[in-house]
Amino acid sequence: SAVTVRTDLRSLAAKGMLLRTRGSAVVAYHPLLLEKQASNPTAKEAIAKAAATLVSDGDRLMITNGTTSALIARYLLGKRDLQVVTSSTLLIPYARTNTNMSMTIVGGEFRPSAEALVGPNAIRQLQEYHVAIAFTGTDGFTLEHGLTTHLVENAEIVRKMCAQAVKKVLVADSSKYGKQGFVRIFPMSEIDVLITDKALPAEAVQRLTDMGIQVMIAD
Repeated sequence: SAVTVRTDLRSLAAKGMLLRTRGSAVVAYHPLLLEKQASNPTAKEAIAKAAATLVSDGDRLMITNGTTSALIARYLLGKRDLQVVTSSTLLIPYARTNTNMSMTIVGGEFRPSAEALVGPNAIRQLQEYHVAIAFTGTDGFTLEHGLTTHLVENAEIVRKMCAQAVKKVLVADSSKYGKQGFVRIFPMSEIDVLITDKALPAEAVQRLTDMGIQVMIAD
């Protein structure tokens, strides 16, 4: 009914997913981002939930942009005294609702396709912080070429965030395995923990484990 439609549109607009105009509504996010969000949503939720279990009260974290890494903030509710540094605008709604989480968003050039802030200003600000854990996503990863991305500036942000962290955690569903993006971020040996889903081939799990990487399979 018309009443239901209007109610749903108001709800989606309140969540920042739509922009309402007179007589219509438009999607608030870039089409490429929406495509990524729609890919393997169940696996991404499980991975993000598993990632949140690595976080303790009082931790200082960095979270890169990405549709999987952004979901981690959803599952930090209940943790206390958290400080999160991020370049992702997708985390903002979670900062609004989680009073136990303080968030620092580095400045820079906004990239709508990634909902991220990038560039020299962001890099300079990131080097001022040191954290316990950096959570990062990727557009693809292989044992031979490591983590890769399609956006040059994003590779720079991920490198800097991970350089400022004691532990580096890759959150990536199995569909990213074997894919190679345009820009190399760094080799797999830089990662301490990989959180993925059960569809990752057993051979890959074994080879990653042999490299000293802890592989967590999210249920």
